[in-house]
Amino acid sequence: MREIDGSAITALIEQHIAVIARNAEESCAARLKELADSESNPTAAFALKVMCDNIDVAAAKGYPVCQDTGMAVVFAEIGSDVRINGDIYEAINEGVRRAYAPLRKSVLDPITRVNTRDNTPAVIHLSMTKGSTIKLEIMLKGFGSENMSKVYMLNPAQGLEEAKRLIVRTVEEAGSNPCPPVIVGVGLGGTFEKACMMSKHALFRKIGSRNDDAELDAIERELLDKINALGIGAQGFGGKATALGVFIEKYPTHISSLPVAVNILCHCSRCAIVTI
Repeated sequence: MREIDGSAITALIEQHIAVIARNAEESCAARLKELADSESNPTAAFALKVMCDNIDVAAAKGYPVCQDTGMAVVFAEIGSDVRINGDIYEAINEGVRRAYAPLRKSVLDPITRVNTRDNTPAVIHLSMTKGSTIKLEIMLKGFGSENMSKVYMLNPAQGLEEAKRLIVRTVEEAGSNPCPPVIVGVGLGGTFEKACMMSKHALFRKIGSRNDDAELDAIERELLDKINALGIGAQGFGGKATALGVFIEKYPTHISSLPVAVNILCHCSRCAIVTI
């Protein structure tokens, strides 16, 4: 049995949030630069260039890459041969608390609207796996895009084609609100909450990566083409780049249902994956 102290988790959470708050994920930044160089619509090309310049300035000067410093979401996968000394929830939240000391705090009580003043608590999802490591997947999720996300509880007769139509419609209805080009995470199946969790977790994929499931890979590419054909484009100024990627996770579901969750992420992915 391997023992891991909660302080080690706190240190890694603090370290990585400090980095991703100020730096767009590499594959995301690289794709934005490619699109800026290839966009034929001059207004959209200008918008993409401003996005790229913003990313470069934030990284160089240590500024937050977005004024919405987001809410921390952590998926923690814990090996069965690991013993954690301390409360993992508190260890993660302490890391968030420390990392956000110089950053804008946006987390508050949903009823009183009183700010917690340290951007905690984080949204934490724990799962168990084999082995003697802990994998932490950390995301700072802005709410301009989070507010545009949807979940649909379809009946089986509506089927996959209706699910695809609704995924595209969700992006279309979001328009320029989530600061496109967006990244689209989709959860298919499971239950109401499982679909939503999968749609969020799918956003950790690298831009340009392919789904290991050939059927899902084909659906992802089809949806990306349809979404980009909407013509919303960078910041709503048109052009060919409405989305950078569509990433899907699936899970078996009940015979009488087809849950479909769509979680939208803005053009700037702030994610890190670290293993202890």
